[in-house]
Amino acid sequence: MSTPHIGAALPRVEGPDKLTGRARYAADFHPEGMVYAYGVYSQISKGRIVSIDTDTAMQMPGVIDVFHHNHFPTLYRSPSSFADENMVDELRTPFEDDQVLYAGQFVALVVADTFEHARDAAYRVRVDYDAESAAATLAQGQHTYGVTEANRNERGDADSAFGSAAVQIDATYSTPVETHNPMEMHATTARWSDGKLIVHESTQGVIFARNTLAKVLDLDPSDVEVHADYIGSGFGGKLWLWPHSLATCAVARVLDRPVQFMLPRQQMFTTSGHRPETSQRVKLGADQDGHLLSISHDSVNSSSSMSTFVEATGGSTASLYKCDNLRVTHSAAQVDRGAPTAMRAPGAGVGLFALESAMDELAIALDMDPLELHRRNFTDTDPSSGKPFSSNQLLVAYDQAAERFGWSKRNPEIGSMRDGELVLGWGMAACNWDAMRNPCDARVAVHRDGRVTIHCASQDIGTGTYTILAQTAADILQVSIDRVQVAIGDSTFPHGPISGGSWATATLLPAVAEASRAAISQLKDYAVLANGPFAQAEADDLSYESGAITDGNGQSYGPAEILDPQHLASATGQAHTEGAPDSGYAFGSFGVHFVEISWDPAIADLQVRRVVSAIDAGAIINEKTARNQVEGAIVMGLGSALFEATEYDDRTARPVNNNYAEYLVPVNADLPDLDVILLDYPDYELNEFGARGIGEIGLTGIQAAVANAVHHATGLRIRDLPITLDKLMDDQP
Repeated sequence: MSTPHIGAALPRVEGPDKLTGRARYAADFHPEGMVYAYGVYSQISKGRIVSIDTDTAMQMPGVIDVFHHNHFPTLYRSPSSFADENMVDELRTPFEDDQVLYAGQFVALVVADTFEHARDAAYRVRVDYDAESAAATLAQGQHTYGVTEANRNERGDADSAFGSAAVQIDATYSTPVETHNPMEMHATTARWSDGKLIVHESTQGVIFARNTLAKVLDLDPSDVEVHADYIGSGFGGKLWLWPHSLATCAVARVLDRPVQFMLPRQQMFTTSGHRPETSQRVKLGADQDGHLLSISHDSVNSSSSMSTFVEATGGSTASLYKCDNLRVTHSAAQVDRGAPTAMRAPGAGVGLFALESAMDELAIALDMDPLELHRRNFTDTDPSSGKPFSSNQLLVAYDQAAERFGWSKRNPEIGSMRDGELVLGWGMAACNWDAMRNPCDARVAVHRDGRVTIHCASQDIGTGTYTILAQTAADILQVSIDRVQVAIGDSTFPHGPISGGSWATATLLPAVAEASRAAISQLKDYAVLANGPFAQAEADDLSYESGAITDGNGQSYGPAEILDPQHLASATGQAHTEGAPDSGYAFGSFGVHFVEISWDPAIADLQVRRVVSAIDAGAIINEKTARNQVEGAIVMGLGSALFEATEYDDRTARPVNNNYAEYLVPVNADLPDLDVILLDYPDYELNEFGARGIGEIGLTGIQAAVANAVHHATGLRIRDLPITLDKLMDDQP
C-alpha cells in the first residue's frame, strides 16, 4: 500500500506530551484524599508466618492501617484463563493465608498519609516466621511437572534418525533467571466511586486487568475501569496483574479513599515475574552434506509452587528448518521463588540460544561455513503444520546481511582474525517468531471541524502504537496526521488486544482501517438525507476524496457541510475484525544476526563491536519506530548474552543482586554499532497492510550469534549464559 503516511519514518505523535511532562503514567494520578501504601515483604523463601506485630507501626506518624492475613478483606482467585482474558501467573491472592512461598512475598501492607510515612512504618512491622528449607535453583528444584501432549511436538522418529546420522551434536545449554526491569516500576492508583472501581495501572492489557479485578473483587466487569494512558514499557512483566494491584484496590474499598502503590525496584525481582532459568538439551543429526536429519530439543525450566509456568523454548525450533524428524518437549521444576512469567520473546528468546549455538557446533563438525549450513536447511513451508509460509524472505535476509557485514571475508580458523592486539570473532545466528493477529474492535469518528478521533481499548507500552494508529486513519481518511487524535489505554473503549506477542500492529490496524471506512460510509449516508448536500443522489454513487464527499461532477463537501444540516457533531464508524485468517498459510517472521566481537586476552576485555541484522517482518508501517524496536531488542539480547542474571543464595533462595547496582544491563558504553536492515516485504495474507509484529524477533538468536563469535575468537564454547569474563579465563577450549 503506497500512501503518504504508512511506511514513512514519522516521529511519535505522543512525543511532545512525553517531552513536556503532560504524559501521565499510573503513579502520576493523585485523586483528592489519596493515601499511600507500602509493602512488608517476606524475609524467608518458604515456611509460615508465626506472628505479626504491628503495634509500633500503627503508632508512627500518619499511619492509617496495617493490613495482613489476619486483617484483610476476602478476595477470590481469578480463573486465570487467557481465553476469558483474566490471566494471572500468581494464582494466590495477597494475604490469602499464613503460608510463605517465596522471598519478597507480601506479608503486610501499610497505608499512611504520605509515601514516606508508609515506608517508614513498614520498616517497623515485625514478622516472625517458621522457616523451612527452600529450593533456590533449577538444579535444586523438584521435577513436579513432566512432559504432556500440550508440551510435546513430534514428527518422524528423531531418536532413530539421530542414531543413524553421519554427524551428531549433543549438547546441553543453560540460561539464568532474567528480570524485566522496565524503566517505569509497577504502580497502581485505585479509587472507588458509587460502587465502581477506577484504576490507573501500569499494565500491558487494560481489558485483562479489568476482567481480573472483577473476578477477584466479585464485581461485574462493567463496574471496573482500568486506565493506562502511558506505560514505561513492560517486556511482558506487565501483561497480567500481580498481588500489589489486587491489594491496593481491595484496601481502597475498605478505607473508602484513593490509594496509590508503587512496587520498589528490589521487589520487582521477587513478586512481579521473571524469565525462568532453563536447561536445554539439543541433539542435531545431519548427513555429510549438512542436511538436517534429526532435531531434538528437550528443556526444563524453573517454575513456582503456586502455578506451573512452561517456557516454550523449542517453539521456534519446530518451524525454523527443514527436517523430517523432530522432537520438542518442555517440562518444569518447582523452586521456591515467585511465579515466572512471559518476558520479551518468551521461549524463543532463550530457546534459539541453544538451537543456534548447536547449529554453529554442527557447522564446525562438518567443516562448513555456518551461513551455508543455514542456507541448505531453509524451508519455505512450516514443517510442523505442512502449510507454506505466507511470506518467508529468510534467504534474502541472509544475503543482504552477509553482504553488509562482509561475511565472505571470514577466516574460519579459531583466533585467526585480528585488529592489532585484539582477537576478532565473527558469529551468526538465524531468528524467527510467530506472526499473530487477534480479534479487535475500534471506533473512528470524523468530526465537523475535520478532526478524527480513534478509540480502542489497547495501549501503547512505548512501542509507537499511538503513531501507527494515527498513520492508518490519516491515510484511509486522507487527512493530515496532526488532525488525528488517538485515545487508547481505557478499558471502557471498544475491545482491543494486550500489548504482547508482537501482535498489536497486525491486530489493530485492520480494525482502525475498517472503522475509518465505516465512518466514511456514514458520512455518505448523512450527505444524501433530505436536507443534505447530495439529497438527490444515492450514497453508493458518492466517493470520498481528500477528506470530503464528492459526486464525481465537481461537487465536493466537507464534514461540516454534511453534518451541520443534520445538527450532528460527527460521523462515526464502528468495526470488529477477526484474527489471523484460515487461508491455508502459516505465518511467521524471520531474520538473521551477524556479530563481531573483540577479545583482548591480556586484560580479559570482551566487547561486541558491531551487529548487522536483517529482519523480515512484513511491511514496515513506520520505519523509525520499527527500527527502534529492533535495535532495542538487539540491545536487550546483548544484555542476556553478556550481563543479565538474577542470582539466588543457594542457602536461602533469596535474590542477592536485586538492584540496578548489581543486576547488570547494557549501558551506552557497551553498545556496538547497530546496522538493522528492514526488508519490507508485505505479507498481505495476514492483513491488508501486509504488516507483521516486530517487537520481539530482534531479541531472538542474538545471544547465539554472540556466543558463536566468542567461540570463533577464543575456541571456548560457552553454553551457559551469560558469557562472563570468568568463563573466558578457562585455558581449555
